[in-house]
Amino acid sequence: MHLKEQFTWRGRRIAWSTKGSGPAVVFCHGTPWSSVLWAPFAEALAKDHTVYSWDMPGYGASSMDPTHDVDLVVQGEAFLALLDHWALQNPHVIAHDYGGAVSLRAHLLHGAPFASLCLVDAVALRPWGSPFFNLVKDNTEVFAQLPEAVHRGVLEAYIAGASHHGLRAENMTELADPWCGAKGQAAFYRQIAQADETYTAVLEPLLVSMSIPTHIIWGENDTWIPADRAHRLHKAIPGSTLSLVPQAGHLIHYDAPVALATELTRWLHMLSRT
Repeated sequence: MHLKEQFTWRGRRIAWSTKGSGPAVVFCHGTPWSSVLWAPFAEALAKDHTVYSWDMPGYGASSMDPTHDVDLVVQGEAFLALLDHWALQNPHVIAHDYGGAVSLRAHLLHGAPFASLCLVDAVALRPWGSPFFNLVKDNTEVFAQLPEAVHRGVLEAYIAGASHHGLRAENMTELADPWCGAKGQAAFYRQIAQADETYTAVLEPLLVSMSIPTHIIWGENDTWIPADRAHRLHKAIPGSTLSLVPQAGHLIHYDAPVALATELTRWLHMLSRT
């Protein structure tokens, strides 16, 4: 679903789009991804829901100004502002990876009302970050100076590691392209440099207070955020439910699209009946 709209917030340009009619569903992407990861699922759910997609500031089609911070504090506040701009009342939120922490911060720290929350291979509990992610974080200035062709190779190798089965060439292109070129390369390393586990540490003691329906979906073969985090998250959030998807890694969207779509549809259908 192409992002046709623009929302300006604190000098940042946030790209977003909406489609369909019915109960509101908001998709949140993670890092180093964009809303393109959720596009086929948003398109399918738009048959029965009003679906909202957006790119976080510093990602995808949104602005990548080097003077703007892109950490989790900023992203949580940006999401809160966007929800207010959309004037949504209790949307269903579906969040992957870093988007999980963004959604949890908006809900737990800023009081954003959700009808439900679905966390997919989400950044929520420490520790998080792949070995490569942590290596780059400790050596950001070095990686930022890589020649463009070398950066592309490193980037694609990094992205490839998130899939259990391997990515098609067209999928790799759509995921990697926003992070290439001078602006994209700088933005890629900037968002890693500003990642900090303290931004999720503050959430951990608050998870027990969650009262909204929460469903957790996780790829059994996720090497970026192993499935033990799913079990810990399930235990931490009262009344939450958990589904593990076999033969799927962190990029469950490509590894097991049918299983993921089935889980999302089942979850939303169950909520509509309660």
